[in-house]
Amino acid sequence: MLIAPPSFFDALIKKVPQGKLITAAGLRKYLAAQNGADFTDPITAGIFINIAAWASYQRTENITPYWRVLKSDGELNMKYPEAISLQKALLEKEGHTVISKGCKNIKYYVKDFESSLTEL
Repeated sequence: MLIAPPSFFDALIKKVPQGKLITAAGLRKYLAAQNGADFTDPITAGIFINIAAWASYQRTENITPYWRVLKSDGELNMKYPEAISLQKALLEKEGHTVISKGCKNIKYYVKDFESSLTEL
């Protein structure tokens, strides 16, 4: 099991080009393969991706495009800065369509996100 530091996630997220997406699971899978591990710990990975997001949110330079990282099923991440609103706006600015599902517990997803996934 690999426990990759936040800097590893930050560097990988910066490689995701504008208009493209990646899932947290995709980041974890890539890091495990690159480091000879069977898998990357999902709990610390989620925490460290959020650290990268919040650190980027507080900077005016050297931005990390954290909004391009989705949950495994294409769902937006409520834990990112400004909850869903900022991630949704930034994704739509890059040409993605964000849809909502549910009545009471509304969740947001990138429509057809699989077609925009990038390879690292």
